[in-house]
Amino acid sequence: MSKIQEVKAMVEAGKSKLVPGLVQEALDEGRAPTEILQAMVDSMSVVGEKFSAGDIFVPEMLIAAKAMSKGVDVLKPLMAGDRSNALGTCVIGTVAGDLHDIGKNLVSMMIESAGFEMVDLGVDVSAESFVQAVKDNDNVKIVACSGLLTTTMPALKETVATVKAAYPAVKVIVGGAPVTPAYATEVGADGYAPDAGSAAVKAKELVTA
Repeated sequence: MSKIQEVKAMVEAGKSKLVPGLVQEALDEGRAPTEILQAMVDSMSVVGEKFSAGDIFVPEMLIAAKAMSKGVDVLKPLMAGDRSNALGTCVIGTVAGDLHDIGKNLVSMMIESAGFEMVDLGVDVSAESFVQAVKDNDNVKIVACSGLLTTTMPALKETVATVKAAYPAVKVIVGGAPVTPAYATEVGADGYAPDAGSAAVKAKELVTA
C-alpha cells in the first residue's frame, strides 16, 4: 500500500494521531501536497457517502474530519506559499435560526484547503452580519451560507438577497440538507454544493472563472 493509500485509509478510519506522520512520509516520498490533499478529500467523500447511506453517523464523520484536519495542518505551510496567490477571502456561516455547524465546519475546512482565507461567523448568523463581514474583511470573493433546517430556508433566501444587493460582485454559494440546485437558482445564489468536497471545487470555480 502506497503512503497516499495509507493516508486515505487512516483519514477514513479517523486515526488522527497517525495521519500527520503518514502525510509527512508521503511528502518525503516526493508526493505533491495537492495530491495528498486530494487523497484526503477523496476519503472524506467516501465518509460523506457512507454517512448519507446511513452506514456511519455524525461522530464517525467528525472523527474522520478531525483526522483530515490534522493532515491539512501538515500541508498548510507548504500550500500557503505566497499568500498573494491566495484565491481571496471566503465568509462562511450558518444562517439565522439554525444552530447546525458540523457541515459548515467541514465545508470551511475544505474551502480553506483549496486556498482561501476563511472568516467563520459561526451559527445563527443574520443577513446583516454576513454583509458586515464582507465590509470588514479584505478581498472577500465568496460568501458561503449553510442551512440545515427547512424552517431556515426563508433566512437563506434573505441572506442571499441581502448580500447580493450590497455586494453584487461577491459570489454566494449555498448548501445544506434541504437545499437543492433548483432552490439555489431560485434564491439567486451563484452556486450550490451538496457536500464539503464539492463546495471547495465550486468556490474555486467561481473565483477563477
